[in-house]
Amino acid sequence: MTTVAQQLAERLKAFNDELIRFVQSLDADAWQKTCAGENWPINVVARHIGVTHYRAVDLAKLVAAGQPLPDFTYAQIDAMNKDHAAKHTQCTKEEVLDILQKQGAAMVDHVSGLDDAALNRTATVAALGGTFSAKQILEAMVIQSGTEHLENMKRAAGA
Repeated sequence: MTTVAQQLAERLKAFNDELIRFVQSLDADAWQKTCAGENWPINVVARHIGVTHYRAVDLAKLVAAGQPLPDFTYAQIDAMNKDHAAKHTQCTKEEVLDILQKQGAAMVDHVSGLDDAALNRTATVAALGGTFSAKQILEAMVIQSGTEHLENMKRAAGA
């Protein structure tokens, strides 16, 4: 593992650990409070991070391997997110914690095994309208966007 991969893996792990601690701290009332930024309950936002944002590792794998990315538009991604939110309004804390633990560990393990060349390889991300490296995709989707979601959940919970 390179220093860059190690540092990124540590940042991803730290984010996942913080998210897990936050989810564990919530009582039943807080679990259903609506986040203003997403207009979804906290449970849905937390699940969304684990199943959508942590899937950024799949995109990073494609980029690192020099494969093209799926040609999703932002409108398609938005529609998939809304569908996910509608289907999972009753997800449980146990379900979400299981997703965060398993998907978070898989993401960190994969990143730990990358080298600088793989992390720096780029691909066009149609939905974002530009070219991004595997590292930038993970930073943007997991750390930056995930942190925004986490802050919205904390505000909704009054934490």
